[in-house]
Amino acid sequence: MILLGKGPVVSSQYQTQLLPHIAPDSGSIPQPRWLLVTFGESRPTLFSMTWKYVLSVLKFTYPTLFQGWQTLIGGLLLHVSWKLGWAEINSSLRSEVLTWLPASVLFVGIIYAGSRALSRLAIPVFLTLHNVAEVIICGHQKCFRKEKISPAKICSALFLLAAAGCLPFNDSQFDPDGYFWAVIHLFCVGAYRILQKSQKSNALSDIDQQYLNYIFSVVLLAFASHPTGDLFSVLDFPFLYFYRFHGSCCASGFLGFFLMFSTVKLKSLMAPGQCAAWIFFAKVITAGLSILLFDVILTSATVGWRVFYCRKDCGEEVLAFSTQAQNSFKM
Repeated sequence: MILLGKGPVVSSQYQTQLLPHIAPDSGSIPQPRWLLVTFGESRPTLFSMTWKYVLSVLKFTYPTLFQGWQTLIGGLLLHVSWKLGWAEINSSLRSEVLTWLPASVLFVGIIYAGSRALSRLAIPVFLTLHNVAEVIICGHQKCFRKEKISPAKICSALFLLAAAGCLPFNDSQFDPDGYFWAVIHLFCVGAYRILQKSQKSNALSDIDQQYLNYIFSVVLLAFASHPTGDLFSVLDFPFLYFYRFHGSCCASGFLGFFLMFSTVKLKSLMAPGQCAAWIFFAKVITAGLSILLFDVILTSATVGWRVFYCRKDCGEEVLAFSTQAQNSFKM
């Protein structure tokens, strides 16, 4: 057993193989990285709560303006981070921009449809439907790329699909429009991740991709605000000049950027299994707190499917991490 106290309890060779981000002789994880993990876990919760507050409580249902503001703040903060040397953006890869354009279009679909869905659905329901995108990715890998997928992963995807499929029949707050936009959202998420994996040879880093997503989203949503009617309808919004609305929009913009930035950093510092486990726990905390903070009506069937989904997903993450650990020791 590995203890995170003072002094190493396993050999430096196995420590390096199992946890490459830990110094061989230190016997503990550096404090700044644990702080990054802690803040990285709390930001999805704060971000989702702020989004839900603006969309559902204040009822700011103008997605082109809201998401345009989010991506504008994110793009500006990322640009400032680049100029200050906190992030690396390769500005010489102009030829790669066009190849990434379809992914940026899907990114706009993700945030637009997600905003529409979250304004009408409870956070636990939205997160469950959001994760059905993994079923699309798994099906694409199996049917089109002919990749070998373990039976455990296939069963996990089928259980997830079953849990999401039973939600509409047991949701006491069922909203057809909310589910419609959630389905569009999950298909965009699945297509975006498939396209992202298919372009692994692309010279664009995760930060480069997000920077292009921000720029394209701001431009497209700005032009779309007039045809959709959001540009003039927002003048009738009752909380337009209230400090709660202004503070919530600013908070959501900053938290969205920090969520993206910390996620990229976590992926570079941690093993994939560990990073997925932290993201999963953040989703569970977010779903639990949303029940306490927002008006959510739960039925026994809905709770049962949600607990079943959480247990399934938790087992999958533990299995992934344990498999990685065994492979590391075998090396």
